[in-house]
Amino acid sequence: MKTTLKLIAAAAVLTAAAATAGAADKPATIKAVGTWGSLTNYQKHEGPFWNDNITAASGGSIIGDIKPQTELGLKGFEIMRLVKNGVFDFAFGLPGYVAAENAIFEGADLSSVTQDIATQRKVAEAYFPTLEKAFADTYNAKLMMLYPFPSQTLWCNAEVGGLADLKGKKIRVYSTTLGDFVEGVGGTSVTVPFAEVIPALEKGVVDCGITGTMSAYKAKWHQVATHAYTLRVGWGLAFGAMNMDKWNSLSPDQQATLNKEIAALTDRMWAETATEDDVAISCITGGKCDIGEPGKMKLVEPSKDDLALRDKVANDVILARWAKRCGEECAENWNKTVGPILGLSAAEK
Repeated sequence: MKTTLKLIAAAAVLTAAAATAGAADKPATIKAVGTWGSLTNYQKHEGPFWNDNITAASGGSIIGDIKPQTELGLKGFEIMRLVKNGVFDFAFGLPGYVAAENAIFEGADLSSVTQDIATQRKVAEAYFPTLEKAFADTYNAKLMMLYPFPSQTLWCNAEVGGLADLKGKKIRVYSTTLGDFVEGVGGTSVTVPFAEVIPALEKGVVDCGITGTMSAYKAKWHQVATHAYTLRVGWGLAFGAMNMDKWNSLSPDQQATLNKEIAALTDRMWAETATEDDVAISCITGGKCDIGEPGKMKLVEPSKDDLALRDKVANDVILARWAKRCGEECAENWNKTVGPILGLSAAEK
């Protein structure tokens, strides 16, 4: 009898071990949503990573399937809600899409406070733990990466020689913090969908639009806008996040592979974006352009006076308004993590 029980117990252990091994060996399919299908980040990085690279890197243990939000017909604010509900397993997106849920999501890309990409990466890394917790609490999602789009600048169908000339202008924005910048310099912020900016510029609905350098070039804003004012008013910092239940369903080996490959993807995307600004600005202002026809916009670079005025607007308007939206505890956390990198402090005024 004892021998029989031992044999049954041993068989049960072997069966459980086989089931565990089978589950660990079973390929995981990740259904993902990307950003804009026409832009470099999706075409060269987001799309290939999930549709091809991760399957090869994992030896077939992870199979990705991604489509851009533009192809899926999704609006930005919908995407993380769909990840939370398990409709998608993974999403790339912009924190500006989710800031309506909690202003804490804006903290790594507040308008105009960072003027170079090396500093922006330090900001992203310092604020990552804060966003990691916010994604987990709000969306039941694991934040896996932060990466930039090319810098966000101003493209105007009006005479603009510097920051002071934005006063009285109607300027297209797509996030609250960009609206704070525009209003801080005396302009009027106008929300216009990306696809409608060109007719808005043509008809005078807006005088200027804010978007990334390469986005502006590829969308041919230079066909209607005349002045490229290259003060960095944001970086279009983006995220990659996975549904937490999906993450927890992966084997330790699958998780380790994803962490390793996404870290490498992140490095590639930061390196790519570091070169795209110069390429796009050259193309859009009639310089050397190996990626298409050059535009003829007038290049206007920020002066020392512009940067000094930007400092005042950043402190008195952008950071002050954000501190009020986000709350005292949120602002104090920003001041401990990001503040020392920029030499700035967020405080309600």
